[in-house]
Amino acid sequence: QVQLVESGGGLVQAGGSLRLSCAVSGRTGSSYVMGWFRQAPGKEREFVAAISWSGGSTSYADSLKGRFTISRDNAANTVYLQMNSLKPEDTAVYYCSLNSGTAWIYWGQGTQVTVSS
Repeated sequence: QVQLVESGGGLVQAGGSLRLSCAVSGRTGSSYVMGWFRQAPGKEREFVAAISWSGGSTSYADSLKGRFTISRDNAANTVYLQMNSLKPEDTAVYYCSLNSGTAWIYWGQGTQVTVSS
């Protein structure tokens, strides 16, 4: 089994920054892609960012490019999401996920991010 545990969420004022972490453990296999998603109240879960095993390839939701940065430390089995210039509309529960190669199959419990105006 694989366990994903997010941390780093909280309350921040608009314009501030947060860094989320996702600790990965268990039988992950090798060369897995990791991603971040978010779900705001009353909305569907949406893609935020993803990163390849080497970290050399990343992708982002178009609306978040330039403000959010995904990274990973494979030695520490941790994936990060640096969020800058936060806006109230970034308020959501943020989830990390592991891609099996064909689907996002493992999910963390989520961490709440609240941005006040």
